[in-house]
Amino acid sequence: MFVITADQVNSRNAPDLVGHALRSLDDRFGDLLALPPDRNAGDELQAITHDSAAALGIVLMLDRAGTWSTGVGVGSVREPVPDNVRAASGPAFFAARDAVDAAKKTIPRFALRSGSDANEAQASDLEALIDLLLSMRSRRSEAGWELYDLLEQDLTQREAAERLGISAPAVSSRARAAALKIEDAAVPALSRLLRDLDRQSNEGVSA
Repeated sequence: MFVITADQVNSRNAPDLVGHALRSLDDRFGDLLALPPDRNAGDELQAITHDSAAALGIVLMLDRAGTWSTGVGVGSVREPVPDNVRAASGPAFFAARDAVDAAKKTIPRFALRSGSDANEAQASDLEALIDLLLSMRSRRSEAGWELYDLLEQDLTQREAAERLGISAPAVSSRARAAALKIEDAAVPALSRLLRDLDRQSNEGVSA
């Protein structure tokens, strides 16, 4: 299981963004969440999912906003799972708490922890790889994000070129500058590694 705990950055001097973020999470990932995402405490939110791709997608969405410190805990959750994420507990939740506390001290504001001590080295290695992806995305230009958003709507590069009013070669150049092909390859690979970490973290707890 993947528990995502995110804390709003500089919340004392900024509008409360938790409500908007919860609606966005529910809209984009609702069917993949084990429980509805919820406000945890004040300016924090929590989400829980069995799906590694959804967990990574949530991290990427929150990181792009630039207003969250995000921690992911991987491992088991105490059963029976309650109806409300705030009432849930277990190693993955404890790991997520450690992760978000660590994320507040890092750039990018992300950390990953395993609910099993035996898998902390693996979690650290995977955190470093996800950090690389986040750092790459942080350097993407507005034009690169504009193309990214169009391609996320399942448009082809040719269709995106028509929408943007530029040539197909110009779109290809923009895609290269934005490292879109690299991200397309990295995201499923990282999702598989997260899935493996979840399986091994659960085995470690069971053992």
